[in-house]
Amino acid sequence: MANSTAATPGKSLATPGPAGRLSPEGSQVLSKKKLQDLVREIDPNEQLDEDVEEMLLQIADDFIESVVTAACQLARHRKSNTLEVKDVQLHLERQWNMWIPGFGSDEIRPYKKACTTEAHKQRMALIRKTTKK
Repeated sequence: MANSTAATPGKSLATPGPAGRLSPEGSQVLSKKKLQDLVREIDPNEQLDEDVEEMLLQIADDFIESVVTAACQLARHRKSNTLEVKDVQLHLERQWNMWIPGFGSDEIRPYKKACTTEAHKQRMALIRKTTKK
């Protein structure tokens, strides 16, 4: 087993943090201060309401919990007791179309060109025809 701690769904390694949120070792992944700093980076004059901050923190916690749960299920499917980056990476790629910067797989991903339907081709031809006049 590697040096990382294996997490399994149903067994929380977290301790209750402020506002009853679970967080590993008492520190949150996203705190109100970090959220406010992020908002200030986007717009220095913007201020979030207390309810909005709570909702965004809850959404972030729910997202992290769902990703970790799914990644643990993938690790279990591999018959492993250790949660690895590739488990999280696979779930994020398949379910959320997200990639982890710095942890790219060795394969080269081709650019996915959106396929055009026949109806779209006809509309574009009509647009080109009308703009030429």
